[in-house]
Amino acid sequence: MGRRLKIAALARGKTKADMGRMINLTSKDGAKIGAYESVPQGNTRGGLVVLQEIFGVNHHIRDVTDDFAAAGYRVIAPALFDRVAPGTELGYDAADIQKGIAIRSKTNLGDTLVDIAAAVEAAAEAGRVGVVGYCWGGTLAYASAAHIDGLAAAVGYYGSGIANMLVGRLRCPVLLHFGDRDKSIPLAEVEEIRRAHPDITIHIYPAEHGFNCTARPSYNPVAADLARQRTLDFLTEHI
Repeated sequence: MGRRLKIAALARGKTKADMGRMINLTSKDGAKIGAYESVPQGNTRGGLVVLQEIFGVNHHIRDVTDDFAAAGYRVIAPALFDRVAPGTELGYDAADIQKGIAIRSKTNLGDTLVDIAAAVEAAAEAGRVGVVGYCWGGTLAYASAAHIDGLAAAVGYYGSGIANMLVGRLRCPVLLHFGDRDKSIPLAEVEEIRRAHPDITIHIYPAEHGFNCTARPSYNPVAADLARQRTLDFLTEHI
């Protein structure tokens, strides 16, 4: 199935079968979490860690993971809610949004970074490793670039918490995507990030929050395709 046909099927709620499998990860502190892993059928370019939204490792995140695997990466999407709500997989209606916010509020950034580091270590079996995150995961992608060693690149999509955790030095190159109609991320915050890190690449699209997610009303195929290509080019350059 071509990418555009796949997107159309997902938008209608008809999802393809997952290409990958669920695995287990053990973090440095001994915590055990699940993860979705997808591997390329041909040559491997390197490793990639996909960081979830507040909806868990749901079908959208698994689809994104499969898409990067099809582009040549060994990809692992850690279940970052497993410490507080194992097996969480939510949709995008109002009730599930509130559930996701509630679970997210119970997580600890330090523990979450330990779990991401475990996924990075596992993905490193394929070579150099990058992270790509969406929504909460977009914030975590920045946090990973700030605090986790061994990353070659980090990409964040519409991370609303980045402006509140700015650091002086990042450990790897970073690419960030934002929508200019995102009500949760004022453009003033994006400019604050740009001032703190004039060396990173930031792209702004005529789009709303969640523009990459086919399951959201805010899905914007033009912005999503352009951001995807820029992300793949960035990963090729650094991984």
